[in-house]
Amino acid sequence: MSATALAAAIRARQLPAAEAVDAALARIAAANPRLNAFTAITAERARAEAAAVDAALAAGQDPGPLAGVPIAVKNLFDIAGMATLAGSSIRRGAPPAAADAFALARLRSAGAILVGATNMDEFAFGFTTENDHDGPTRNPHDLARVAGGSSGGSAAAVAAGLVPIALGTDTNGSIRVPAALCGIWGLKPTYGRLSRRGAHLFSASLDHIGPLAGSLDDLALAYDVMQGRDPEDPVQQDRPAEPVSGLAEAGIAGLRIAIASGHFAEGGQPACFAAMETAAAALGATTRIAPPLAAEGRAAALLITLAEGGNLHLPDLRARAGAYDPLTRDRFLGGALLPAAWLIQAQRVRAAWQRAARAVFADWDLLLTPTTPFAAPPIGTAMIDIDGRMVPARPQLGWFTQPISAIGLPALSVPMAGPDGLPLGVQLIAPPWREDLLFRAAGALQRAGIAACPQPKDPF
Repeated sequence: MSATALAAAIRARQLPAAEAVDAALARIAAANPRLNAFTAITAERARAEAAAVDAALAAGQDPGPLAGVPIAVKNLFDIAGMATLAGSSIRRGAPPAAADAFALARLRSAGAILVGATNMDEFAFGFTTENDHDGPTRNPHDLARVAGGSSGGSAAAVAAGLVPIALGTDTNGSIRVPAALCGIWGLKPTYGRLSRRGAHLFSASLDHIGPLAGSLDDLALAYDVMQGRDPEDPVQQDRPAEPVSGLAEAGIAGLRIAIASGHFAEGGQPACFAAMETAAAALGATTRIAPPLAAEGRAAALLITLAEGGNLHLPDLRARAGAYDPLTRDRFLGGALLPAAWLIQAQRVRAAWQRAARAVFADWDLLLTPTTPFAAPPIGTAMIDIDGRMVPARPQLGWFTQPISAIGLPALSVPMAGPDGLPLGVQLIAPPWREDLLFRAAGALQRAGIAACPQPKDPF
């Protein structure tokens, strides 16, 4: 049942919230040993919150639009009373969080009920959720394959039907990549749209938070609830909430939609481009636009990510480098040693790429690309074939998402059916603050019967 339908049933007192939460906890207990999507279950808290929802309804009160809906959050968000591990071993001795992260608190204020924290790449640095400390999260569509990352646990939990909504973070594609590989909806809003307070940062100038969901309506509802001004977040922009619920039915009349080419027309396998072409045909998009400096923007994002992450972790790298996953450690060490001149040049390139993208969006409302360059690879895959050339698989997963993160544009990954029963994703990209356009186009693809969350063969 979708979050929207579940909340409606609970608010109508057709289904107790306690029953909905117990069912979610039972699903997690049955499926998580195989999926490894959750690293912590908050059963006691969830049952107490469900009882509070049922009591409020019995007293004639409205708990909110997400009344009784079980949700999960990436283990990068603060949960009151628990240490925020961020997928690491270093933080296992950290003090418990004093309060919920702002985004989690917003969802709870709408009646949502937290049932657990989800697995992730260590400190969010990765695209596969192959965690050296907690083990890999497995893709519900094929347990031998990755779920994507770094928000892989959240994506797998939604795709397997354990929860209808989960929170993730996105620095270079960490919401959109696992959403595509697991066949669900994933939104990266505009940089500065949602408060990041209580979400542990990785690369401060690139980090976003956003929802993943099993239906477009649920994605819109979660995003709407998460909007809200937080005076304690210095990055969040002071803008009024701009709801998107219902816009999936608004249609795309008048929208100027183009297919991104250049950098976005290479670096992937044929099936991903075929899915994108199918979506383009449904949206009436025929013009191809090559945004200048996209490839350079991706390179700049990589250097900035490395430098900011390396600087953030430098004290722990000096004190206890051996506690890190070796791959994460080496990336952070490399970032900490980057010459300042490289970072300065990366920021110049980033600014130039942002100006170039602004010029493109003066003529177009939306751009269309694949979300990932290939479907979920087997766990442990180091190299993958792209156009007859073997390239490192993990960083290649961000080929289409990373340039967009570099300049903070809003983007939505639309689930599509792929080859051999594996999902793919198509990425819709809009100008800053125009998340509404993303939902209009996504709704058109859903009505055309093209966008849908494929069901895993194994009934989790």
